[in-house]
Amino acid sequence: MITRTRLAAGACALLAALTAGTAFPAGAAAGEPTGEDAPKVDLVLDVSGSMRTRDIDGGTRMAAAKQAFNEVLDATPEEVQLGIRTLGADYPGDDRKTGCKDTAQLYPVGPLDRTEAKTAVATLSPTGWTPIGPALLKAADDLDGGDGSKRIVLISDGEDTCAPLDPCEVAREIAAKGIGVTIDTLGLVPSTKLRRQLSCIAEATGGTYTSVEHTDELTDKVNQLVDRAADPVVTPVATEGADACAKAPTLESGLYTDREEFGQQRWYRVDVEPGQELRASVSVGADRAVNPSHGVLLRAVTANGREIVRGEAAGNGRTDVLSTGLRYPKAESDDSDEGNAAAEAVCLQVTNSFSPASGVQTTPGLPLELTVDVVDGPSDSDDVASFGLGRGWWLLGLLVLVGFLAGLLWGWLSRWRFAVWRTN
Repeated sequence: MITRTRLAAGACALLAALTAGTAFPAGAAAGEPTGEDAPKVDLVLDVSGSMRTRDIDGGTRMAAAKQAFNEVLDATPEEVQLGIRTLGADYPGDDRKTGCKDTAQLYPVGPLDRTEAKTAVATLSPTGWTPIGPALLKAADDLDGGDGSKRIVLISDGEDTCAPLDPCEVAREIAAKGIGVTIDTLGLVPSTKLRRQLSCIAEATGGTYTSVEHTDELTDKVNQLVDRAADPVVTPVATEGADACAKAPTLESGLYTDREEFGQQRWYRVDVEPGQELRASVSVGADRAVNPSHGVLLRAVTANGREIVRGEAAGNGRTDVLSTGLRYPKAESDDSDEGNAAAEAVCLQVTNSFSPASGVQTTPGLPLELTVDVVDGPSDSDDVASFGLGRGWWLLGLLVLVGFLAGLLWGWLSRWRFAVWRTN
């Protein structure tokens, strides 16, 4: 009996050890320091009196912001240090000088206590002025220290009410400090003046501006920006596309920015070796008023003009950015001499069908962001991992091995117990 108990205990210990190895692979221990500074995000929320307005999904703008914040706090990556700053939340009076100082740190930038942060957000009530400029200056101070990425996400439903401190100039001042802060802005009202001011703030620091009209849009966008803070920082490279494939600049894997006139075509060239795959995506932003019903087309063509693959997207004026992408796997060469396998020149054509609203300037062109990635083809096991599949193959193999060993042990124990039973 003692022998059987020890055998069973040994089998359980083996299975436990194998399972522990599955759950905690070497080098991936929870809480292991990475040697890098944590990314920081400061959410700056407008709590001015106009946030009482009921025009977002049947509720107030403040209610939409609170719901979005709660969902964002739940989804914030553990490695991100997040804070919340308010503007216009405390002073309800008419004194402009006092109202323009009304900005406070609601939750300090640091490791996130979700319950505490949600409780703080729940106390907010639309109150006073809209001191965007002073709030941005304070938010930059909130993010001081460390070498990790730093983002300010400003959410507002109105223009700054504290001129002559121009928030656009404040953003340029923050950028000039060289502290690496990016400001992204979200507007809750489709106003031309608000769009112009928030776009200027974002552009000064390399950030983005987005107009949102629904709670789920606000949640999705803030989540996206917080997640972006946790990603490795990639500095876009300015390039200039050509008006024809033959004149196009040759690009390597990376992130590129350009400007494209209304209805214009821009061409770029990428060399793809046999056995490699080209992945490309493009986003074209409407940084000014445009007419509804527009689209973006991304085509990959050969040097002779034959279309290989395309990606396209259409919009109706309710979004400020249109994005699309494509993938092109280049087949392996049949030539046994790999040295004779030549790279293929693939030309990427970007076309937009935006049209300017009446009286809107057409220059400079619309901001364009192009991502190019040339990797080993999908037949390569490492490349499969980049699609989110490869990381599971080692786990699947280990589970199969655990099951096989468990089956062997169980069968051996059963046969041994049966033999003992027969002898008794």
